[in-house]
Amino acid sequence: MTPLTASLRLLTSTLAMSLTTIPAWAEQSAPVLTLELNAAQPSGKGCRLTFLVSNNLGADLTKAAFEIALFNKAGIVDRLTVLDFKDLPHGKTKVTRFDLAGTDCTKVSRVLVNSGTDCAGTGVEPTACMRKLKTDTRTGIAFGV
Repeated sequence: MTPLTASLRLLTSTLAMSLTTIPAWAEQSAPVLTLELNAAQPSGKGCRLTFLVSNNLGADLTKAAFEIALFNKAGIVDRLTVLDFKDLPHGKTKVTRFDLAGTDCTKVSRVLVNSGTDCAGTGVEPTACMRKLKTDTRTGIAFGV
């Protein structure tokens, strides 16, 4: 193999790898709505779920609400409820708490974001909140879509 052939193969291989890898800067700049289950604590009413929500969709949301399903330790759906996060300004992180009356936090094994019931804002598609939703948890409760 000549040095020119070896160089061309290396260049071709490097180019092919770079086309299949998404650069980190591209992933970070993609529009996303991040929802983190940050805490689950007993409250006077039942179970208090604390969420961190960060709107990086590129526009203010005037309304964002999600139907969630709570699963018990046996993996059975125990409850369906809608959590209304209200307005979410673009580029802002917001802490929101919901008290779920009659729910024992120690018996919740999973929280599933079942659907987006409301997603509104100037220039925001109604399906954007679910399509661009990224979930995370800092609790022992499984959380996601």
